[in-house]
Amino acid sequence: MRLAFITSNPGKVREARKYLEPLGIEVHQVKISYPEIQADTLEEVAEYGAKWIAERFKEPFFLDDSGLFIKALKGFPGVYSAYVYKTIGYQGILKLMSGVKNREAHFKSVIAYWDGELHLFTGVVEGFITEEARGSKGFGFDPIFRPEGFEKTFAEMTTEEKNRISHRGRALKAFATWLKENLK
Repeated sequence: MRLAFITSNPGKVREARKYLEPLGIEVHQVKISYPEIQADTLEEVAEYGAKWIAERFKEPFFLDDSGLFIKALKGFPGVYSAYVYKTIGYQGILKLMSGVKNREAHFKSVIAYWDGELHLFTGVVEGFITEEARGSKGFGFDPIFRPEGFEKTFAEMTTEEKNRISHRGRALKAFATWLKENLK
C-alpha cells in the first residue's frame, strides 16, 4: 500500500517510514500547502487541515501537526510553533526563557489520517527547555528540548534514539498499531 504523507519536511517523512514500512506501507511525500487555522488545540488544526485536503486530494493520506508547549509561557508557542520557529527560531525562545527557573515543557504531535473519515493519533513527550542550544541533528526546536530522563537534547540524539521516545514517534506508533489492526 502507498500512503501519502502531506508535509514539506523530509525529516518527518524519514521518521514515518521507520514505523510504517515494516507494515508494508510505502510512505511518499506530498507537498500541499493547506491553511492552518488559529485554534486552541493541535487536534482542531489537524482536523481542519485534513478535511480541507480531503476535498482536493482523493487518496488516503496523513498529516502531522506538532507543537512545543512551555509551562512558564502558559503553553506558548503551542499551536503556533511552526510560525514562531519561522519568525524567532529557537534562539527567540531561549531569549524569552532567559532568567526563567521553571523550564518544564512538552512536545505534542497529532497525526490526522484520512481514508474517507478522520482518525486522530496523539503522542506527547515531557521534558525541559535547555539554557542553551545543543546538538546539530534533528530540526526545529530540537536543540533546546531535553526529554525527561535524558541528558541529551533531541538534536544531540541519533534519529533512532529520538524516534524511540519522541512525540511524533509515539503518535506514529499509535497510528501504526491502528493500521495493523484495521487494514487486514
